[in-house]
Amino acid sequence: MHLISPAFAQSLGGSSSLGSLAQFAPLVLIFGVFYFILIRPQQQKQKALKASLAAMKRGDRVVTSGGILGVVQKTREGSDEIEVEIAPNVRVTVLRSTISAIIKPVVANDAKATPQPPAKTG
Repeated sequence: MHLISPAFAQSLGGSSSLGSLAQFAPLVLIFGVFYFILIRPQQQKQKALKASLAAMKRGDRVVTSGGILGVVQKTREGSDEIEVEIAPNVRVTVLRSTISAIIKPVVANDAKATPQPPAKTG
């Protein structure tokens, strides 16, 4: 008793390359979606953070990866160390790579003005 007839088995052998391509197409599509939704934006965010760390200067407000807020007091050229003031007269030296964010202050003149409601007449 044969489960698969010889004629049916021969017909499957001819289209194996097209069948394997059709099996991998969804996997390639899923990887493409993951790349554009998850991986690429994260790479761009890391690139922007790296550029802002390189441009860091005295007076910038920073957040360390440990969650400590501070103000940059001194950057050392050619060194990865930065002196940060975390409280009045309390300065610590941190590595540039441990800075997780640079907080940009919002200047009062740069803030969006809230629209005023029209004056009632009459």
